[in-house]
Amino acid sequence: MLRICATPIGNLKDVTERCLEALRSADLIACETTGKTRKLLSAFGIEARTMSYREDNRDQAGKRIIEELRKGSEVVVVSDAGVPCISDPGYRLVDKALDEGIRVEPVPGPSSVMAALSMSGFPADSFLFLGFPPRKNQKRRKVWEEASSSSRTVVLFEAPHRILKTLKELSELITDRRICVCREITKKFEETIRGLPGEVLGEMSRRGEPQGEFVILIEGSGSTDEETEPDEGEIEEEIERLENEGLGAGETAKRIAGKFGIGKNKAYEIILSIKDKSD
Repeated sequence: MLRICATPIGNLKDVTERCLEALRSADLIACETTGKTRKLLSAFGIEARTMSYREDNRDQAGKRIIEELRKGSEVVVVSDAGVPCISDPGYRLVDKALDEGIRVEPVPGPSSVMAALSMSGFPADSFLFLGFPPRKNQKRRKVWEEASSSSRTVVLFEAPHRILKTLKELSELITDRRICVCREITKKFEETIRGLPGEVLGEMSRRGEPQGEFVILIEGSGSTDEETEPDEGEIEEEIERLENEGLGAGETAKRIAGKFGIGKNKAYEIILSIKDKSD
């Protein structure tokens, strides 16, 4: 059996009982970085055989893991932190195992994507995850085009030595929507910085050399390519709910735009028309 096991993203107290059970029973643990995984195992007194499985050795290491699974071994796949198969080659191993008829079992747990969405204040009923931005300019431009035109919240990862470059590019591309930068999620120096891209860039630049792991969220544009009319009844119910929470027309329009995938101006027009009907 192959288990895909989520591990803590910073705080060891977030480890689940199922995760520890899986690690203790594993015949082999395939990990992104053996040194980091051994620290986790040591913290809980677990002795297990480990091997590296990452992008640069995925083919050779993957064959060895499949051989172990064919022999009936229990193999656990972990990343350095969080959920495996997210921005790492783990999905290739899962794909091969499923083709071989090998049972694959997820062991859910901490996720920086989900944690960042929950603390951003941006709509999370639908979102676009783009992983780490490409380094090559042509591919990078395509990602920025996709991110800037998305009506949904966009989630990105970024390394500390590239975060300022990324924020600079975003500030030149997006001027009317907020971003949220989450740093060191669940760790001692966890923080969230929100604002327009230029504002966040200015704040980050004043701090000197960035440190830590970053998740960037970009507020959705609130528009879609399709000119479909949303269900007015649902919008009226949502407007009433938001107004009961004490939100003003501007904030209500923003929430409506994000939830129903329409432009903010269009949402504001709908709010005004509903109010006119009630007067």
